[in-house]
Amino acid sequence: MNVAVVPAKNEQGRIGKVLTLLQQTLVEKIVVVVNGSRDDTMQEINALNMENMEILYFAQELGIDVPRAIGAYHAYTDGATCVVFVDGDLVGNIRIQINELIYAVTTNMTDLAMTDCYPELAYSSKLAEQTLFFRTFLNLNLGFYDKIGVATPSHGPHAVSRKLLELVDFRDFAVPPVVLAFAVRQGLSVDVPTKLPQKQLGSKIRNYSHAKKIADTIIGDTLEAINYFRSKPRTRCYLNKEYQGYNPFRRFDILEKFLTMT
Repeated sequence: MNVAVVPAKNEQGRIGKVLTLLQQTLVEKIVVVVNGSRDDTMQEINALNMENMEILYFAQELGIDVPRAIGAYHAYTDGATCVVFVDGDLVGNIRIQINELIYAVTTNMTDLAMTDCYPELAYSSKLAEQTLFFRTFLNLNLGFYDKIGVATPSHGPHAVSRKLLELVDFRDFAVPPVVLAFAVRQGLSVDVPTKLPQKQLGSKIRNYSHAKKIADTIIGDTLEAINYFRSKPRTRCYLNKEYQGYNPFRRFDILEKFLTMT
């Protein structure tokens, strides 16, 4: 069963488009993880009345990427053979990319399939340049840069296999680059079967403060992944600077409770 995990927080006006798009792909079931929404996200989802959709509702804000971990574990326990992750604000036309990710996992036996969101390394800002430097740094350390470039499960739709789900620590889905490092360490199949430039994803346009925190989050995550890969303490420091971003707001406590109670 091909399952899409869709995190959604305050995605009124967008979430309906994303879920409708997924109905036009190889996705067979959708798990929406609604967390901390204060708008009409839930009403918009319910109005679609989709039979193959399940909603996991959390009144609390789970923090960035924790909904992925919760959705992945739920899909796994439900018997998913392929899980594709799609953020709830991606209103771009990504049908082809979703199908290519699922095809890579279900037919080509890829265990982690990612999207190349920078097919041309054109930096739109200093923040993008800095983030891509660390993504390059990680993939070089993994020995996979020549194959996957700057691709990361932190950015763009991506999919994983049942095999990976059976081996992974689900907590690591909350720090996406660690899943990439894990897959490489385990000798699993990692590939980038599809591409879509960042600007075509259709994600929300945010302010600089948010973009800076997202950049620091991803940089810190890549540093954790490098340290994990090297079997070192998973610090988020580089050249005496600690990159936290939104990491302190990740509700690992709620994730832990979900993993142990379900």
